[in-house]
Amino acid sequence: MRPLRYSINVTLDGCCDHRASPGGEEIHRHYAENLARADALIFGRVTYEMMEEAWRPAAGPGTRPESTDHFARTIDAAKKYVVSNTLDQVDWNAEVLRGDLGKSVEQLKQEPGNGLFLGGVKLALALAELDLIDEYEFVIHPRVAGHGPTLFAGLPKSLDLKLVGKRQFESGAVAMRYEPRR
Repeated sequence: MRPLRYSINVTLDGCCDHRASPGGEEIHRHYAENLARADALIFGRVTYEMMEEAWRPAAGPGTRPESTDHFARTIDAAKKYVVSNTLDQVDWNAEVLRGDLGKSVEQLKQEPGNGLFLGGVKLALALAELDLIDEYEFVIHPRVAGHGPTLFAGLPKSLDLKLVGKRQFESGAVAMRYEPRR
């Protein structure tokens, strides 16, 4: 069974708006390593469209920082699943997942392989409620954003997690990995 791993950037005050967390070469390299451990990525429509706009091969040289090239190549090559009831079709090495979210993701997890990587906010909330996430990683940045959105807003029950790994970056960010206590 493939594990479903979730990772997200978050500020000290819980903001998970991608514009609130500074990236940098070191963080992009970390996420490229995460993506390389996955057989496929799972995004909701909003996250898929945001990632496609930001990371699909650029029109020409100099359109994004050279330090992000490895991440851009890694995400571009990755198989992607997009959970959406509004998109008719997708490209960028992706396919749409429709119907029962729990059954669709459980079916993907049952396939052989190294794992699945989950991105976004709302989809992660839905999959956490269904207890389908096997590993949570929060890359906590030393910044207070002062605005939202925040992680897991509206989660109907607490998640009890155990720390399984951590990594500190030169920027002061810390990646904390957890597994659910089941």
